[in-house]
Amino acid sequence: MGETFVLNASDDPLAQLPDATDDTGSAHRCDNPYREWRSIVSSTSYFVPSLLPGTSFKDGPGGKMIVSVTKAGSVKAEITAGGEAELSAVVASAKATINTTIGAEFTYTIGHTYQQDVSPRKYGHLQYGSYGFKVVWGKYRTSADRCGKTLVKSWTAKLPTRETGWKYWETPS
Repeated sequence: MGETFVLNASDDPLAQLPDATDDTGSAHRCDNPYREWRSIVSSTSYFVPSLLPGTSFKDGPGGKMIVSVTKAGSVKAEITAGGEAELSAVVASAKATINTTIGAEFTYTIGHTYQQDVSPRKYGHLQYGSYGFKVVWGKYRTSADRCGKTLVKSWTAKLPTRETGWKYWETPS
Protein backbone atom coordinates (compact mmCIF):
# COMPACT_ATOMS: atom_id res chain seq x y z
CA MET A 1 0.00 0.00 0.00
CA GLY A 2 1.35 3.41 -0.95
CA GLU A 3 1.76 6.12 1.62
CA THR A 4 -0.24 9.33 1.26
CA PHE A 5 1.47 12.28 2.84
CA VAL A 6 -0.86 14.90 4.33
CA LEU A 7 0.83 18.14 5.33
CA ASN A 8 -2.05 19.70 7.23
CA ALA A 9 -3.96 16.93 8.96
CA SER A 10 -6.77 19.28 9.96
CA ASP A 11 -7.75 19.48 6.27
CA ASP A 12 -7.95 15.68 6.01
CA PRO A 13 -11.20 14.03 7.12
CA LEU A 14 -9.26 10.89 8.11
CA ALA A 15 -7.29 12.90 10.67
CA GLN A 16 -10.60 13.59 12.41
CA LEU A 17 -11.27 9.86 12.92
CA PRO A 18 -11.52 8.65 16.54
CA ASP A 19 -8.38 7.29 18.16
CA ALA A 20 -8.20 3.51 17.83
CA THR A 21 -4.63 3.00 19.05
CA ASP A 22 -5.72 0.31 21.50
CA ASP A 23 -8.26 -1.15 19.06
CA THR A 24 -8.56 -4.91 19.46
CA GLY A 25 -10.19 -5.21 16.05
CA SER A 26 -13.90 -5.41 15.59
CA ALA A 27 -15.93 -7.47 13.16
CA HIS A 28 -17.37 -4.51 11.24
CA ARG A 29 -15.42 -2.51 8.68
CA CYS A 30 -15.79 1.06 7.55
CA ASP A 31 -15.16 2.25 4.02
CA ASN A 32 -12.41 4.80 4.84
CA PRO A 33 -9.33 4.29 2.64
CA TYR A 34 -6.07 3.16 4.22
CA ARG A 35 -3.81 6.16 4.68
CA GLU A 36 -0.80 7.32 6.71
CA TRP A 37 -0.28 10.94 7.74
CA ARG A 38 1.64 13.18 10.15
CA SER A 39 0.03 15.56 12.58
CA ILE A 40 1.14 17.95 15.31
CA VAL A 41 0.00 16.50 18.66
CA SER A 42 1.02 19.38 20.93
CA SER A 43 3.18 22.51 21.01
CA THR A 44 4.74 24.69 23.67
CA SER A 45 6.83 27.85 23.48
CA TYR A 46 10.53 27.00 23.47
CA PHE A 47 13.76 29.00 23.22
CA VAL A 48 15.94 27.55 20.43
CA PRO A 49 19.50 28.66 21.22
CA SER A 50 21.95 29.80 18.57
CA LEU A 51 24.74 27.31 17.97
CA LEU A 52 27.28 29.96 17.01
CA PRO A 53 30.26 30.54 19.30
CA GLY A 54 30.14 33.95 20.96
CA THR A 55 26.36 34.06 21.44
CA SER A 56 26.31 32.62 24.99
CA PHE A 57 27.74 34.45 28.02
CA LYS A 58 28.15 34.00 31.79
CA ASP A 59 29.23 36.68 34.25
CA GLY A 60 29.25 37.26 38.00
CA PRO A 61 28.90 36.87 40.84
CA GLY A 62 26.74 39.98 41.03
CA GLY A 63 27.38 43.22 39.23
CA LYS A 64 26.39 44.31 35.78
CA MET A 65 26.58 42.30 32.61
CA ILE A 66 27.21 44.22 29.40
CA VAL A 67 27.38 42.26 26.18
CA SER A 68 28.08 43.71 22.78
CA VAL A 69 28.19 41.40 19.81
CA THR A 70 27.98 41.46 16.05
CA LYS A 71 27.48 37.99 14.65
CA ALA A 72 25.78 36.47 11.67
CA GLY A 73 24.43 32.98 11.90
CA SER A 74 21.36 30.82 11.92
CA VAL A 75 19.06 28.77 14.12
CA LYS A 76 17.83 25.45 12.78
CA ALA A 77 14.97 23.12 13.57
CA GLU A 78 15.88 19.89 15.33
CA ILE A 79 13.96 16.67 14.80
CA THR A 80 14.35 13.40 16.69
CA ALA A 81 13.74 11.07 13.74
CA GLY A 82 13.32 11.14 10.00
CA GLY A 83 15.04 13.01 7.25
CA GLU A 84 14.59 16.24 5.37
CA ALA A 85 11.17 15.18 4.02
CA GLU A 86 9.88 14.49 7.54
CA LEU A 87 11.22 17.82 8.79
CA SER A 88 9.61 19.67 5.88
CA ALA A 89 6.26 18.04 6.60
CA VAL A 90 6.42 18.83 10.33
CA VAL A 91 7.39 22.45 9.65
CA ALA A 92 4.57 22.84 7.11
CA SER A 93 2.02 21.35 9.50
CA ALA A 94 3.23 23.47 12.44
CA LYS A 95 3.18 26.58 10.25
CA ALA A 96 -0.44 25.89 9.32
CA THR A 97 -1.69 24.95 12.78
CA ILE A 98 0.49 26.80 15.34
CA ASN A 99 2.25 29.89 14.01
CA THR A 100 2.87 31.13 10.47
CA THR A 101 6.38 32.34 11.33
CA ILE A 102 7.72 28.84 12.08
CA GLY A 103 10.42 27.65 9.70
CA ALA A 104 13.22 25.09 9.38
CA GLU A 105 16.04 27.65 9.57
CA PHE A 106 16.46 31.38 10.04
CA THR A 107 19.55 33.50 9.56
CA TYR A 108 20.26 36.61 11.56
CA THR A 109 22.78 39.33 12.20
CA ILE A 110 23.15 40.49 15.78
CA GLY A 111 24.60 43.91 16.32
CA HIS A 112 23.66 45.57 19.56
CA THR A 113 24.61 45.94 23.20
CA TYR A 114 22.61 44.25 25.97
CA GLN A 115 22.90 45.34 29.60
CA GLN A 116 21.60 43.43 32.64
CA ASP A 117 22.09 43.82 36.40
CA VAL A 118 23.13 40.54 38.01
CA SER A 119 21.75 39.84 41.50
CA PRO A 120 24.30 39.77 44.35
CA ARG A 121 26.02 36.38 44.74
CA LYS A 122 24.41 35.14 41.49
CA TYR A 123 25.79 34.44 38.03
CA GLY A 124 24.03 35.88 35.00
CA HIS A 125 23.67 33.89 31.80
CA LEU A 126 22.81 35.41 28.46
CA GLN A 127 22.16 33.52 25.22
CA TYR A 128 20.98 34.53 21.77
CA GLY A 129 18.47 32.45 19.84
CA SER A 130 14.94 32.13 18.52
CA TYR A 131 11.67 32.22 20.44
CA GLY A 132 10.20 29.15 18.77
CA PHE A 133 8.21 26.07 19.64
CA LYS A 134 8.80 22.53 20.82
CA VAL A 135 6.27 20.27 19.12
CA VAL A 136 5.28 16.66 19.50
CA TRP A 137 4.27 15.20 16.17
CA GLY A 138 2.94 11.80 15.35
CA LYS A 139 2.62 9.44 12.46
CA TYR A 140 -0.91 8.04 12.19
CA ARG A 141 -2.60 5.48 9.99
CA THR A 142 -6.13 4.34 9.42
CA SER A 143 -7.02 1.67 12.00
CA ALA A 144 -7.35 -1.98 11.01
CA ASP A 145 -11.16 -1.73 10.80
CA ARG A 146 -10.76 1.59 8.92
CA CYS A 147 -13.19 3.28 11.34
CA GLY A 148 -10.57 5.11 13.40
CA LYS A 149 -6.94 6.16 13.48
CA THR A 150 -3.93 4.53 15.12
CA LEU A 151 -0.86 6.37 16.39
CA VAL A 152 2.16 4.61 14.88
CA LYS A 153 4.83 6.62 16.68
CA SER A 154 5.46 10.14 17.97
CA TRP A 155 8.56 12.31 18.00
CA THR A 156 9.59 15.81 19.05
CA ALA A 157 10.97 18.74 17.08
CA LYS A 158 12.34 22.13 18.16
CA LEU A 159 11.27 24.70 15.59
CA PRO A 160 12.64 28.25 15.43
CA THR A 161 10.65 31.31 14.36
CA ARG A 162 11.81 34.61 12.91
CA GLU A 163 11.48 36.15 16.38
CA THR A 164 15.03 36.17 17.72
CA GLY A 165 16.57 37.80 20.76
CA TRP A 166 18.33 37.37 24.07
CA LYS A 167 17.35 35.04 26.92
CA TYR A 168 18.63 35.90 30.41
CA TRP A 169 18.66 33.77 33.59
CA GLU A 170 20.58 33.52 36.84
CA THR A 171 22.15 30.62 38.76
CA PRO A 172 23.89 30.33 42.14
CA SER A 173 27.17 29.17 40.57
